[in-house]
Amino acid sequence: MIRVALVGGIGSGKTFISKLFGYPVFNADESVAKIYFNNKEVFYKIKKKLPKFFTNPPIKKDELIKAIIKNNKNLEIISTIVHPEVRKDLQKFLKKNKKKKVVVLDIPLFLENKLNEKGDVIIFIQSLNKVAMKRIKKRKNFNNLIFQKLKRIQLPLSIKKKNSQFIIINNFKKNFARKNVKDILKRIL
Repeated sequence: MIRVALVGGIGSGKTFISKLFGYPVFNADESVAKIYFNNKEVFYKIKKKLPKFFTNPPIKKDELIKAIIKNNKNLEIISTIVHPEVRKDLQKFLKKNKKKKVVVLDIPLFLENKLNEKGDVIIFIQSLNKVAMKRIKKRKNFNNLIFQKLKRIQLPLSIKKKNSQFIIINNFKKNFARKNVKDILKRIL
């Protein structure tokens, strides 16, 4: 199985590109959303550490935002509880798809969390900053403070780019992106 990991900045279009591969995709953002909605054990662990911010399960976005804005350490606390659960989901996904030729990993903190393994194909998704920002600002619950805090925990884009074997310039045009994906698949298969 070839593990293809997509890295890039927030709003660069990793999820958009991941869907064009035609292979199973592990989307860490979706995993986190399910954990927040379904995992009561995670809720109670977070509530125990940050009792002022969380009322009843499931974990709500506005509660998360308030906790993260209030104190920089709260993001770290939440991450230490949630990230192990995401790793478990990733392991289940890899086990389920072990016979597939390729799996695509859409994990925003892939390099930061040292999830890369020898043999992984890392693709840097590059987009114009103003286009990415425009897309980010359209997201439901966009909060610039949260965005800045999330940006700070990510590696600089130059390091992500340097650690990648391929670069896809994402102009958010499906045919252009699909051609880039096809070219990369030809080279790695």
